[in-house]
Amino acid sequence: MVAKISIGSSLYGALCYNGEKVNKENGRILGSNKIIIPVDGKADIGQMAENFRMFMPKMGKTKKPVLHISLNPHPDDRLSDQDFEILAREYLDKLGFGEQPYVIYKHEDIDRHHIHIVTVNVNEEGKRLNQDFLYRRSKKITTELEEKYNLHKAQREKISPDTPITKIDPTGDIKRQVANTVKMVGMRYKFQSMGEYNAILGLYNVRCDTADGRVNGREYHGLVYFATDDNGNTIATPLKASRLGKFASRTAIDGRFERAKEKIDVAPTKCKVADVLNQSSGKDDFVAKLKERNVDVVFRYTDEGRIYGVTFVDHDTMTALNGSRLGKDFSANALNARFSHQSQPTEQAPTAKVVPIPTPTNTTSESQSTSSAGTAPAPTQSQSANSNSGDYDFTLPGLDLFQPGQSFNPDEAEFRRRMQRKKKGIRRRF
Repeated sequence: MVAKISIGSSLYGALCYNGEKVNKENGRILGSNKIIIPVDGKADIGQMAENFRMFMPKMGKTKKPVLHISLNPHPDDRLSDQDFEILAREYLDKLGFGEQPYVIYKHEDIDRHHIHIVTVNVNEEGKRLNQDFLYRRSKKITTELEEKYNLHKAQREKISPDTPITKIDPTGDIKRQVANTVKMVGMRYKFQSMGEYNAILGLYNVRCDTADGRVNGREYHGLVYFATDDNGNTIATPLKASRLGKFASRTAIDGRFERAKEKIDVAPTKCKVADVLNQSSGKDDFVAKLKERNVDVVFRYTDEGRIYGVTFVDHDTMTALNGSRLGKDFSANALNARFSHQSQPTEQAPTAKVVPIPTPTNTTSESQSTSSAGTAPAPTQSQSANSNSGDYDFTLPGLDLFQPGQSFNPDEAEFRRRMQRKKKGIRRRF
């Protein structure tokens, strides 16, 4: 059985997380101590918070008085609700929290059922309970319970350099999967910005957002992680970095940004991308050929479909690089211009058959009136020749931009330029 202990400051947050599971029928309340549980089994989060505060001092020096504990038996251990409650109460007694107010929840949103306990580590006098060697004592207690109740020995999943990173499985333990993905990405890859970090996480259906604000008058700068589907839609409750571990915190990720600057070599990735770009016939071909070279490219688009960001994730060098880091030719603007141009039709598109009309007179006014009346201008000699050579008439794309308008006389234009120069000369003399 694995016990995970989180020490925090937000009692309401811990109660809300577990209460929502219960109220969405993804869990149930198994028991409590000194806390009133509604008869209907629903979680009245506000009332529970008030019950807790009755046993906590109004003023205290302990900044993090909340303990949020999860007990995770081995998947092969089939335990009843009564078994879970007995384990939880005995665990708390041995840990020294048996007389504290607490609530025991069972989570059923994944196949591996487990329990969560919310309690506080200060007594009614405001004195903090003994937390010395808390995690070491917890490990000893779980081992004793495994032996006493003949449970399987469950160990924390260890991550090795060979552990593959996989996409989030919506039917599995979301929190554990997100934590493992974040930990392995941080251990293996180099990145220098939040965009590059998210480009890697997004390959495995995880997203990270910054969270800035004020809590109790103090500035707060943190990270929030999301599990997503293949389309980027959130599929589970967001997870604060503090719930995953220190490795997921903003301090840890900012530190990775700084350390990566000295380790990254853009040359290998730039060589691959440049070679593939020269061979590609279009964006899809570009993406496919890079994939063959173990490089993923992540495009970011505006609502209008324009590329405004691009990141290359090189799995050989374990590096994520925004396009601009490779050079101007690989920036989002350059690739958008290139692929937008390549997406234009290369052949002349068939249009409605041009009906010849009598050639208008040479005056400008008559030409303009003909155009405004909605009739097509007379075809040129080359167009007429083409119209007789087949069943379709073709026009060059964009030809309709050249509408009859005011004529241009180069002699008159040169005369106007000379007059302007003379006027400037006169003004200088005076």
